[in-house]
Amino acid sequence: MKRRVVSPMAPFLFIAALMAASCSSSEAASKVSFEENFSMMCKDNHFKTSEDGQIWYLSLDKETGCGFQTKQRYRFGWFSMKLKLVGGDSAGVVTAYYMCSENGAGPERDELDFEFLGNRTGQPYLIQTNIYKNGTGNREMRHMLWFDPTEEYHTYSILWNNHQILFFVDQVPIRVYKNNGEANNFFPNEKPMYLFSSIWNADDWATRGGLEKTDWQKAPFVSSYKDFNIDACQWEDPYPACVSTTTKNWWDQYNAWHLSSTQKTDYAWVQRNLVVYDYCKDYQRFQTMPEECSLSPWD
Repeated sequence: MKRRVVSPMAPFLFIAALMAASCSSSEAASKVSFEENFSMMCKDNHFKTSEDGQIWYLSLDKETGCGFQTKQRYRFGWFSMKLKLVGGDSAGVVTAYYMCSENGAGPERDELDFEFLGNRTGQPYLIQTNIYKNGTGNREMRHMLWFDPTEEYHTYSILWNNHQILFFVDQVPIRVYKNNGEANNFFPNEKPMYLFSSIWNADDWATRGGLEKTDWQKAPFVSSYKDFNIDACQWEDPYPACVSTTTKNWWDQYNAWHLSSTQKTDYAWVQRNLVVYDYCKDYQRFQTMPEECSLSPWD
């Protein structure tokens, strides 16, 4: 496969232009320290920061993993963070970066997932995305990446509005998930979500279907994070004003409801070269394809 030489500037400039054209500032926009935005979900000895507090390190060992979550919930917006994944032999290790409407894996949760599936040394990482509504997922896609995500930081982002959900890697859309504009059971658009990240052991399924187990002699496994950036509607009970005015923000205006021409070019390349698994093409798994599979990402 020919290595993709992606020019990230074009889609980035497209997004920047939308932000600049926004009629008003976002209800919540932040790029701040860890303590201002997040709460920990692990022991202190599994989490550390750089001296300036701008880089965060999560570690996994045989005892436990680690995670964090935003203190606030959001409904619609732009969510972005730079990650550098576990290097070397990371089989069985999953680094997750996701949004969820609940603190735990509740039976009625909505969820948007990035999961990075570790592998043996020299083998590529796979990135898995999934979408839940009211506790039902089974909407997995898996992609290869066009770079080594352990060598340096790369940006992973979610654009979420009432028309579509986009998963981005370095400003390149790798997944487009459309709404049909009607009440349905597949598009999460009602519940506000926290943003989470975690590192955990999943050697029962993550690498080659669980055949490759975590080598604990290589522990601790460390993933790192920086440059958290959010531009979104922050939730306030019982109902925030921004929910009814999201179209005043760039991430919920017409140009954010569809792929740009440049994004379509990059998305088409991803579809041709990087997709490893698409549930919408798994005809053995689904006798009747899920309703959302009939919606075109190009519209």
